[in-house]
Amino acid sequence: MDNQVREEEVEIDLLELFQVLLGKIGIIILSLVIGAALLFGGTKFLVTPQYSSTSMIYILTKTTSVTSLADIQMGSQLTKDFAILVTSRPVVNNVIDGLELEYSYEEMVEKITVENPADTRYLKITVEDSDPELAAEMANEFADATADGVAEIMSTDRPSIVERAVVSKAPSSPSLGKNTVIGGLVAALLAMAVIVIRYLLDDTIKTEEDVTKYLGLNTLAALPLDSDVEVKKSTRSKSTSKTKKQQKKPKNTHR
Repeated sequence: MDNQVREEEVEIDLLELFQVLLGKIGIIILSLVIGAALLFGGTKFLVTPQYSSTSMIYILTKTTSVTSLADIQMGSQLTKDFAILVTSRPVVNNVIDGLELEYSYEEMVEKITVENPADTRYLKITVEDSDPELAAEMANEFADATADGVAEIMSTDRPSIVERAVVSKAPSSPSLGKNTVIGGLVAALLAMAVIVIRYLLDDTIKTEEDVTKYLGLNTLAALPLDSDVEVKKSTRSKSTSKTKKQQKKPKNTHR
């Protein structure tokens, strides 16, 4: 029986909470719009767009066949090993010197993403930079430097560069639409959280139903609040106070 009463109370509370949120829908929508606008403006005018370009090389050379690697797994393992070669200090320094860049080794490594698609011997080298042309140049330079490094380590022909990087016309990050949506949703959720917290902390009794619900008492009578009566009382009290002040004024006496 007690569990049933508790469940009913929870349902009533949730319903009231929903009604409270519905009553504050204007504030929630306004918060959503403001949050979306703020993050849109911040992303548009404060964040520097980044452009990415990708080059791709094939590790196996003309003189290296699959049969000479024992099996396919050996070839895939070699590809993973050469993926580490891309971010090695000799390769990165060769790229920096070749393009006469002012980046440090650590800064260059942060710009590189190396991907080896599953069960393949391809290496995809992606470079991200605020300059789209420079990003493409660096991706191609990394492909050349990596191919030279593989040929030197394997003592074989230079691997083939399957795809050269091209200049990207659209930024890869940040996403203007995604950030705008996130800003709006976060602001709306924060507004809802504030409303819910205020609702949960508000333990004042406002209606006859609250008296019965929280105190377990029945109301015998209720006095309605008449705003007109309050205004009249206020006016009367003001006029009465003025009259009393006038009566208390001292009379002028002639000597």
